[in-house]
Amino acid sequence: MTTSTQAPGGAVTSALLSGRTAAVVLATILIADFMELLDATIVTVAAPAIAEDLHAGEAALQWMLAGYTLAVGAGLVTGGRIGDQFGRRRVFLLGLAGFMLASAGCGLAPSPGVLIGMRVAQGLAAGLMIPQVFGIIRASFEPGARAKALGAYGAVLGLASVAGPLLGGVLVEADLFGLGWRAIFWVNVPIALIGLIMAARYMPESSAPGTTRLDLPGAALAATATVLLLLPLVQGRDWGWPWWGFLILALSAPAAALFVLRERRLVARGGQPILDPALLRVRAFAGGLSACLLFFGAIGSYFLLLSLYLQAGTGRTALETGLVILPYAVGSIITSGIGVQLAHRVGRALLVSGALVLAASQVVLLLIVSDGTDPSYWTLALPLFLGGLGLGLTAPSLINVVLAGVPGKDAGAAGGVLTTVTQVGNALGVAVLGAVFFTRLEDSFADGANSLIAYGDALTTILPWQVICYLTAAALMFLLPKRANTPEE
Repeated sequence: MTTSTQAPGGAVTSALLSGRTAAVVLATILIADFMELLDATIVTVAAPAIAEDLHAGEAALQWMLAGYTLAVGAGLVTGGRIGDQFGRRRVFLLGLAGFMLASAGCGLAPSPGVLIGMRVAQGLAAGLMIPQVFGIIRASFEPGARAKALGAYGAVLGLASVAGPLLGGVLVEADLFGLGWRAIFWVNVPIALIGLIMAARYMPESSAPGTTRLDLPGAALAATATVLLLLPLVQGRDWGWPWWGFLILALSAPAAALFVLRERRLVARGGQPILDPALLRVRAFAGGLSACLLFFGAIGSYFLLLSLYLQAGTGRTALETGLVILPYAVGSIITSGIGVQLAHRVGRALLVSGALVLAASQVVLLLIVSDGTDPSYWTLALPLFLGGLGLGLTAPSLINVVLAGVPGKDAGAAGGVLTTVTQVGNALGVAVLGAVFFTRLEDSFADGANSLIAYGDALTTILPWQVICYLTAAALMFLLPKRANTPEE
């Protein structure tokens, strides 16, 4: 059953759902969301198999992750506004169809370059699709059902964190139909087809026409600045660190300055920027932006580099690697619910505690790996479980606590920027920490180390940097409000 509501002038902007239709629509958007979250993590376990099959180098592996997350971030910048303007159902279907086709392209990729291109296409499609999820929930569910729907979204987030590494390992080891690692992408196709059929039949259209305008030049400048920053960091080793690589890196600064100048002028004309520079003067927002960048930057490269250590270093299979990572996901699920429930009372304390627990987990892992021997499953399970507990305390509530310190009229724009920054932070982490990892790996092999020692040296080189990121993020979190807003605020 649906109940339509109308805006002034009679334009239908939403349809409140109930009963079976509401359940089907919720299932549809959660399936799509689960699929996107899965693809953000499933590749990490399959990365060694992909590298071997496609003869991909270290830079290509970094781009497979960084390209996807960066494209998601770029899509999120304007995806929500495109849905508001042209219809959330229409844009959701477009994004889901694009994600399905790009997944098939990944499954067919004959070379690393094609796979990276298809991963970028996946990310752009996801950037269109995912912002519609929240818009559809807000527009199509009654307040009580809306809270339950958002709770289900949180559960799906936790389930995807468990399923990603484990399913990646299972699919690679099972070698379904002789597909090997390609199965991790082909599995998206039937799931997306089911989602498309369900959305086309049951999902109502909703929009907010006239309330937003797209800042495409601003989005292009932001993307350009980020690519100029990432490109030499990822490719520098393959290029041999030429002078023009550092020039490209330096050009990211004026590109970022042009972005800020463009946004200031847009605000002065009464336009709607991607980022209102005035928000940077809000202590909670500026501190939160930096904390998100460091926090998610540390997480971004972690599972890729850990997977390489476990498979190429210790000789574990993809499935065994997924099982080793499983305690991390379990720990995250345990504390995620606690963190969300307590964020309205002690949000900042939870965030700081989570970041400190994550830092402690990396210190324990550093001590284990630096021993130079092949650690057992249960030895690795302790720091990974501890890290998951820290992630669950911090990640689900970080953006909401930051937004509690932002003026209400700016909360929507600030939330979009913070969500995008988490993706950019992931990409930067892959680029910067990945470069450190692979440089140390190359040096260790040059010194005659075997695979276990070389990959162990590389991992122990990046772990202290991750500890620094978490500790700095924890310090920045003291600039945030003490608690998140309640849903009524």
